[in-house]
Amino acid sequence: MKLGTLSCIVCILGLLLSSCGGGEQDRFDQDWLIPSDRVFDGGPGQDGIPSVDSPEFASVSEINYLSDRALVVGVFSDTEVKAYPHPILDWHEIVNDEIGDKSVAVTYCPLTGTAIGWDRNVNGSKTTFGVSGKLFQTNLIPFDRATESYWSQIRLDCVNGELINTRVNTSPVVETTWETWKAMYPNSSVMTTNTGFSRNYQQFPYGDYRTNNANLIFPVEPLDQRLPSKERVLGVLGDQTNRVYSIELFETPSVIHDVMDGQEMVIIGSKEMNFMVAYEDSSIIEGLEINLDNLPTIAVAANGNQVTLFGQVLDANGNFIQNLNNTESFIAYWFSLGAFYPGIEIYE
Repeated sequence: MKLGTLSCIVCILGLLLSSCGGGEQDRFDQDWLIPSDRVFDGGPGQDGIPSVDSPEFASVSEINYLSDRALVVGVFSDTEVKAYPHPILDWHEIVNDEIGDKSVAVTYCPLTGTAIGWDRNVNGSKTTFGVSGKLFQTNLIPFDRATESYWSQIRLDCVNGELINTRVNTSPVVETTWETWKAMYPNSSVMTTNTGFSRNYQQFPYGDYRTNNANLIFPVEPLDQRLPSKERVLGVLGDQTNRVYSIELFETPSVIHDVMDGQEMVIIGSKEMNFMVAYEDSSIIEGLEINLDNLPTIAVAANGNQVTLFGQVLDANGNFIQNLNNTESFIAYWFSLGAFYPGIEIYE
């Protein structure tokens, strides 16, 4: 089966052709943390959407297949910065990679618009993740190749199999446009289309899905209509509270100072440059305000300390001081966070 026909297949399967319990003998039929009758078969089957396990990279100046408005997912380590473009992730959904001293799976679900970095060290050993072909709340269910357990991308845990109830350790990622990324990280490495697979990376495989609020393909319950379904929001997950920040809040680039579960946070964003990030606040960045004059610095504190897109704190001379603590956060289409976290707060 060629993935070039995937969008047609998915549309047909939108009529709920089959579900996890609809005749397919699953190794883990009996024990799920999520309702098994709402786990749907997306069509291609396990590894039918192939992960990329040996990604190749080139310099920013060598990349010619991306438009300025194309989105990329960035991953940062102390020694390396890499970008994984949406036009590749749309077709493969998972890239297993090494960046610096990190073993990371960049997981991306084009149906929920969620890019999340996962630590590939699970239960004491390194693994790779693949695409199971199953969906819950129209969101990607990866499987780990060590145990073939199923994981929920947005829940951030194992929902079925040997590792059930195991929590994902996430690795911070940022999402922005190619135009912004080039300006911020001109010396970074960027994933190329040499994936080992023949795909049309100039074509989005799901038609008008990104802009059609009525098109969700698979059932979502509950469907929270407080915001347009495909509005891009930053979800911040806490121990007791979950909250979203819409990209529309950043029509004028700004820093939002907020408190959640007793923790002070800074949420920094720009709709035009298409980024939103959230970090724990710190006295070292007191009085933080937006400043986009010296990228990748995105905000400057009253004492002159600078904050970069990836949460590095630099002094006024550009010398590294420390990294801000990350929040558990990622960008998503609104409907998905509304479904996974019913009643989630909306910052206004």
